[in-house]
Amino acid sequence: MKTIKILSWNVNGIRAIHKKGFLDWISKVKPDILCLQETKAHEDQLPEELININGYHSYFCSGERKGYSGVAIYSKEKPISIKKGFGISELDNEGRILIAEYPGFFLYNIYFPNGKANPERLKYKMRFYDAFLDHANELKKSDSKIIFCGDVNTAHKEIDLARPKENSKVSGFLPEERAWIDKVIENGYLDTFRIFNSEPNNYTWWDQVTRARERNVGWRIDYFFVSDNAKNEITNAFILSDVMGSDHCPIGIEKAI
Repeated sequence: MKTIKILSWNVNGIRAIHKKGFLDWISKVKPDILCLQETKAHEDQLPEELININGYHSYFCSGERKGYSGVAIYSKEKPISIKKGFGISELDNEGRILIAEYPGFFLYNIYFPNGKANPERLKYKMRFYDAFLDHANELKKSDSKIIFCGDVNTAHKEIDLARPKENSKVSGFLPEERAWIDKVIENGYLDTFRIFNSEPNNYTWWDQVTRARERNVGWRIDYFFVSDNAKNEITNAFILSDVMGSDHCPIGIEKAI
């Protein structure tokens, strides 16, 4: 059985990660598809070696505001198509969405908004959540297989963060945010990591200010979800918590093709 490896990583600045051995890391782990979030750069701000990585096609979606948000896909196989955004300007203009079509599946690489700044941003986050699910469900009606990955900016259950009680009123673990992930699952999408691992203390983001990573006081807010019609093709899901360079670590799946 042939498998492909798909990785996702919020890099907290692609130019910053470039200075920390990013290209060496790619050549070592050799993902078939790599999805990045929070690139914080427009394509014209990137050096040539980040745009044309040997063996990969690259695609970038940047927001109107410079140095903010942004997503990218590096792919060994050229996708059938690449789409930026949901077609809703209010949600598309921050550069958070890339949708790649491959033979047999669609891949959403999404940097979901953070709702911590103020009540308006939380409302924006919830609108974004609903628009994404509507978009994916519309695609799923045609029996398309869907994978979506990225920084969802919400921990689903108490097992998914180190300090659930202290954060019960903080955006990222609010009841309405967690209920949206429940809704995603009710709509026929599976949290791939939890298919393979039901253990606590598995996190993907740590607060850098408090040096929380050294104590593993973290949150699992980065995910790979797959539509239930693709479940049997997912052979592994994992967190690469030893990979440094960002306040997030990479996550991945292996998929039969």
